[in-house]
Amino acid sequence: MFTRKNKLLLFKLLSLFSVVRGYNILMITFAQYLASIYILSPNLPLRTVVFDINLFLIVTASALVIASGYIINNFYDAEKDLINKPTKSMLDRLVSQRFKLTTYFVLNFIAVLAASYISFRAVLFFSAYIFGIWLYSHKLKRIPFLGNLVSTTLAIAPFFVVFVYYKNFEAVIFVHALFLFLLMLAREMIKDLENIAGDLAQNYRTIPILYGARKAKSLIMFLVIFTLIPAWLLVTKFDVGLMYVYFTGSMLLLVFFIILLFRATDKKHYVWLHNILKFIIVVGVFSILLIDVDLVLNRII
Repeated sequence: MFTRKNKLLLFKLLSLFSVVRGYNILMITFAQYLASIYILSPNLPLRTVVFDINLFLIVTASALVIASGYIINNFYDAEKDLINKPTKSMLDRLVSQRFKLTTYFVLNFIAVLAASYISFRAVLFFSAYIFGIWLYSHKLKRIPFLGNLVSTTLAIAPFFVVFVYYKNFEAVIFVHALFLFLLMLAREMIKDLENIAGDLAQNYRTIPILYGARKAKSLIMFLVIFTLIPAWLLVTKFDVGLMYVYFTGSMLLLVFFIILLFRATDKKHYVWLHNILKFIIVVGVFSILLIDVDLVLNRII
């Protein structure tokens, strides 16, 4: 039976999970392992990749830095989130700002410590990653388009470090990365339209605020059109196995997205558009398994 104290502790744990967006971190961790197994090192035995201690430390350090990044971002956006995300904001406030900052420093310290077991270059990378997230949260996110660009770059950094670790420089990987980068950049732009009320109240200089929603929509449309190019190349020029089904479906969904984009007029519509892009990204993670179904079956067996 739950006492009042136990219930409060449970809510605080849920609050911390909400602040660090644990569901996103789990998805990124899963994506890093899938990319490592089926894209970056398809010729290595499953056991070699899964039980690679250096890969484990890279993924762990990435998860810890991302979690700390969400904390510092939440710290700086506390007032804005009260307007844009009132329900989530109230849950997040169950954990004090002081505790959030303490957790932020502890997570970063453990991340750098984990990186130190890999190499000095890993320490430099994750230290720069931590600094980049702080600089984005404190300053850069208020700069139109540059903030979106930096945010997207930081979001794909965990995949970059795994890519460098395996030293796989095939063209298909760069095209995959371009598709993901453009998709996530368009998602960041949609979030600016979605959060325009809070951004305006906190003097954020986003593209919708400076140039209007119509120009922001035009820019998003061009980004989505450019996203279709690497998707088309992956279907027609590269061997991606059954994952061509995912990219074909993504192209159709992105065309539908463009149609809805210019019919959107309020936050509810922008939330739907945001969720469409998020859906494409999440499905893309699981679709990695379709690159070589026989390889999946053989490794399971």
